[in-house]
Amino acid sequence: YNRDDKVMPREVLTYPMGSLRINELMAPTLEAISRSEVLQRKVRDVSFLTTLSGEALISISYNKPINETWVEAATALAASLDARIVGRSRGVKLVVGGETVSETLEIPGRGACTYTQTEGSFTQPNAKVCEQMLGWAFDATRGFEESDLCELYCGNGCFTIALAPNFRRVVATELSKSSVHLAEENVALNGVTNVQVARLSAEEFVEAHAQRRHFRRLETAGIDLGDAGGYRLETLFVDPPRAGLDAASRGLAGSFERVVYISCNPETLARDVRALSATHDVARVAAFDQFPYTPHLECGVVLQAKSDRYAAGVDRPEYGRE
Repeated sequence: YNRDDKVMPREVLTYPMGSLRINELMAPTLEAISRSEVLQRKVRDVSFLTTLSGEALISISYNKPINETWVEAATALAASLDARIVGRSRGVKLVVGGETVSETLEIPGRGACTYTQTEGSFTQPNAKVCEQMLGWAFDATRGFEESDLCELYCGNGCFTIALAPNFRRVVATELSKSSVHLAEENVALNGVTNVQVARLSAEEFVEAHAQRRHFRRLETAGIDLGDAGGYRLETLFVDPPRAGLDAASRGLAGSFERVVYISCNPETLARDVRALSATHDVARVAAFDQFPYTPHLECGVVLQAKSDRYAAGVDRPEYGRE
């Protein structure tokens, strides 16, 4: 839509800030859908997921039921575009050629990491910038191989896999069941053996970390946060949604020796860093232009615990090099 008109859609045939593959696909996809009565009827939206190697996944949503007639038309479209296509309508999901793509990122200092990405799940929007962001986080967490990493909001394991070699063990949590399965798949795909992934929200992990609640999902994942588990969780990695950390998660962060915080919202990042300033100092800062030509900015901050932070009233953990 134009900025001053939220009613009449505006036709956009190119998307310069997107990948070359997306730009190659936009016009022929629109043309093919417009020519087909089956593909165009009650179409709601079309989205694209592409990789650096040129794989493409097109998702088409409808305000009407779709069936095998749609599959026949979509199969022809997929062949003409060399892409996979997923069709969605209420209660229906039809897949043509697959619903995943494989992305390989060359991470500075770390090397190649490969990720399976699926339709409908969160992925980093800018692969080349993501490589630099992962390289920055990898460098920021060097030297802690004798301690363990705790990660909240791990998604499909993007940072989990990149950072795993810098730690003895990694505990990664994520609320979305599909993302947990994807993270586990990506961990195995990359031959990473020191990571356990559990389906917990950040709030639930705070409760488990404080030994206030027991979760069978942790047990199923092979994670014991008590004394028997032997974890030395000294580094916390967080990449929260735009709302940032909730109060309980900020309290958890205050007990860690260091916090690596990736944020897509500088305003909530500033709020959380300000709240943690009683216990931590800012050690490193970086900005990543994941969203070119927009006001949005991805930021990274490393927070290092003050030597006297327990004087500020933060509970001392029962493990770690204090």
